[in-house]
Parts: sequence; C-alpha cells; structure tokens
Amino acid sequence: MEKILFDTHCHISDSTYDDCREALIEEIRASRLKYAVDIGTRVETSLNVCETVKRLDFCYGTVGMFPGNCYGRPMSELDIFERLYKENEKIVAIGEIGLDYHYDDTDKEQQHRWFAAQIELAKSLNAPICIHTRDADDDTLRMLKDQKAFDHIKVLMHCYSGSAELARQYVKLGAVISICGPVTYKNARKTVEVVEQTGLEHLVVETDAPYLTPVPFRGKINKPYYVEHTARKVAEIKGLSFEEVAETTLKNACRFYGITDL
Repeated sequence: MEKILFDTHCHISDSTYDDCREALIEEIRASRLKYAVDIGTRVETSLNVCETVKRLDFCYGTVGMFPGNCYGRPMSELDIFERLYKENEKIVAIGEIGLDYHYDDTDKEQQHRWFAAQIELAKSLNAPICIHTRDADDDTLRMLKDQKAFDHIKVLMHCYSGSAELARQYVKLGAVISICGPVTYKNARKTVEVVEQTGLEHLVVETDAPYLTPVPFRGKINKPYYVEHTARKVAEIKGLSFEEVAETTLKNACRFYGITDL
C-alpha cells in the first residue's frame, strides 16, 4: 500500500490515546499515512511531543502555547520552547499559537502578549508557525501583519474555518490553508467554498485528532489516518482524483515543514 497522506496537525500525545496508543500506532503503520505532525499546546504537551517524535519514525512535532492555555503562565516558558526547537531536529514548527475568543472569560491581553511573543520567537528561529484562530479572524490577521510574520516565516492556518475571501487574503500573503474533518459535514458550505476557490497548491489536510472526526466516523474518537476522508472530500469538491489530492497535499506539507520526502 503506497503511503501518500500527510496529517499536518494532530495530537498523538493527547491523553485520549493513553489506553490505546500502541494500537493506534500499529493502525497508522498499516494505513496510507506517511507523515503526521504531533502538535504541542503548552510546555507539558510539548515535552511529550518531543518524546513521541523520537520514538515514531513517521512523526514530526511542534512546540508552543495554545491561546487558551496561556493564562498565568510565565513568559520565561518561551525559553523552554526555544530550547526544545533547537535540540530536536524533528520539531519542525512553533504551534499551535494564535487567538481564541470563543469563551466568555477570554483574556485578550494575555493572548495577544503570548501570540506576539511566539511569532517573534519563530522569527528568531526561522521556524514556521501553525495558527489557531477561533472567533478572532480580524485580530489574528492584524497581529500577523503587525508582527511582519508573512515577511519572515511560513504561516499555516490550522483547521481553517474562515471565509473564502479571507482565505484569498491569506494565500496572497503566502500562507498555507489547512482543511480539516468538518469539510465532510453537511453544514460545511463555507469550508467547501474555500476548497472550491483555493488552488490545490495552497492547501494541506489534517485531522486535529482526537477531535473533529470526519464523516463517516463522526461521533467517534478521531485518528490521524482518517485524514484520508478529508482528502477524498477535497478531491470530490475539486473534481480531482484522490491520488492527486493526496500526493499534492503531501508535497505541500513537506515543503511547509521543511521535510525532505524520501
């Protein structure tokens, strides 16, 4: 079975898999998934990611502070992310970072401070960044521009849920748009329009596993190799073959993360 899929954003180190991780790894090895990127969301998970990528040949990782996890955390933790990135060749980006205004108790000031600082860290390391944004589209784009992120580093919009017009702005600035499982849902018209109107050369696919499980497994725990269903939906929307979408998004992801695909 040819391995032609790349899950650009998942959480293999998540505690959801603690009782089934070895079985999951065997399932991944038996699937068409070639690479996966395990995403850090705070210091503790970033440390776990570093251990996971050392153990799994198909797995790369990121380190960073998810916006909702930054409250009360000392900025000195940036030094830990810097060290982890420098010491581990399979850590390929800073992420997931960004802004999340979804909850009523959101502290925008702390989120902005952490987001700006992590962009600056990535710029100092010449590292790509993986962006999480929820209910914060305007501020996310503004801060990326203000910090001159697009001028210096590669930017990936994880689990993109914005409009096609906003996607065009991001692509024009050089960003990569990552399509996740919700594109397979019945109410996904906005994301379908993004896929329709964005060139395949600017797209990658992901699962965000164990979250956002695609159809036909919606309601169950997501798995990285379920990215096949997202890729198939993208192929259906664009009128292309699954193989072309899988192979092109694989190449796009390898290029973004700086992975030499052998």
